[in-house]
Amino acid sequence: MASLFEYAPAPESRSVVDIAPSYGLFIDGEFTEAADGKVFKTVSPSSEEVLSEIAQAGAADVDRAVKAARKAFEKWSALPGSERAKYLFRIARIIQERSRELAVLETLDNGKPIKETRDADLPLVAAHFFYYAGWADKLDHAALGRSPKMGTSGANPRPLGVAGQVIPWNFPLLMLAWKIAPALATGNTVVLKPAETTPLSALFFADICRQAGLPKGVVNILPGYGDAGAAIVAHPDVNKVAFTGSTAVGKEIARTVAGTDKRLTLELGGKGANIVFDDAPIDQAVEGIVNGIFFNQGQVCCAGSRLLVQESIQDELLDSLKRRLSTLRLGDPLDKNTDIGAINSAEQLARITALAETGEAEGAERWSPVCELPSAGYWFAPTLFTNVTQAHTVARDEIFGPVLSVLTFRTPDEAVAKANNSQYGLSAGIWTEKGSRILAVANKLRAGVVWANTFNKFDPTSPFGGYKESGFGREGGRHGLEAYLDV
Repeated sequence: MASLFEYAPAPESRSVVDIAPSYGLFIDGEFTEAADGKVFKTVSPSSEEVLSEIAQAGAADVDRAVKAARKAFEKWSALPGSERAKYLFRIARIIQERSRELAVLETLDNGKPIKETRDADLPLVAAHFFYYAGWADKLDHAALGRSPKMGTSGANPRPLGVAGQVIPWNFPLLMLAWKIAPALATGNTVVLKPAETTPLSALFFADICRQAGLPKGVVNILPGYGDAGAAIVAHPDVNKVAFTGSTAVGKEIARTVAGTDKRLTLELGGKGANIVFDDAPIDQAVEGIVNGIFFNQGQVCCAGSRLLVQESIQDELLDSLKRRLSTLRLGDPLDKNTDIGAINSAEQLARITALAETGEAEGAERWSPVCELPSAGYWFAPTLFTNVTQAHTVARDEIFGPVLSVLTFRTPDEAVAKANNSQYGLSAGIWTEKGSRILAVANKLRAGVVWANTFNKFDPTSPFGGYKESGFGREGGRHGLEAYLDV
């Protein structure tokens, strides 16, 4: 009888995406070689196969792209909002039409499971362009810089100019949408650098811009390393800088921009607390915990990487959580049944491994389900740490991997104190059946986003951002327009 229930793989076909052997930089509506001829390779994290060779942007290329964006800005910013909206709507529709191709591409280049790129990333990417297309002709009514209760701003909001944008590798296409959609809707032009480990979906997006007939120079895509990102940030003709990535790099960018008139938004690291009270529905909470830390292999800035569980239910919750983790399937990210994909790079895997070893060395108790790791690629089994104190490195540092640290509390005040005892303040979760407790605790948490009885839910209409070392400024929603406008 057992043979009836043996596992059957369900691989998504790679044939829906055609990856060229090499790609250039996208400047002024054309693909072009880097000025110095440098190239780099992008590999698939699940197999370590080389996917393509990519032109590597340098300072001269940044200068060329900024000049193209500046020239395009004159005409783009002069267009009526309703005309800009048409381009954004067109881009959104093309993303929907090509979503299967883009999902497979993102999974190959990033390592995350196809069911995440297909069911979470791509629908949200299209939704951001649709949402900001809707705002493009309504900026006078956005009540920017003032309370929404005061009605329209009457401030004649104007675009800033050229936006320099640097995005990370964990949600390559979604972070691009978060940055480019509001910038274009508000009349700015863009020079964007994707992460060096995941340049492909941004280059495919460049092709979508051409397909949509977007005027040349409005969007420029410069794959490259940190030096290219630094050149964008420091360029004297860039008016606005938006960065998502590590806190260390964010601080460096803040220092570079200090003393200039550049506008800046930073969305940085996190160490989100997921608080489970004794009256929480255990099975629902376990699903939320799993989604909070093992979604995208834990490579999420707002991941619920610290589980704070009320002492009286700790044993019951951990038993249920371990049972659930034992059912997660790790392996080929293109298999539609895979829950845990590959870690994005060898460098990131080394960091996760080192921090997990530190957790053990400091006395926390490590547990992983029985899990066979593939022989090629970058893999890390889902991991739990118990007997964790607030002093442990695994409770303080952002691991950015599938590693959950479990702490306990007795009272709501203790839960709040422990949740806030972090240099970060990006996200938090609350699990309880009492609405009054949700509101009381949420109001005391220093986190930009607080989820109640769910986790990792995103919507283009809702602002996202952090406190403390998680950065400043908000992306998404009406608030996300303000960062790209002079009001």
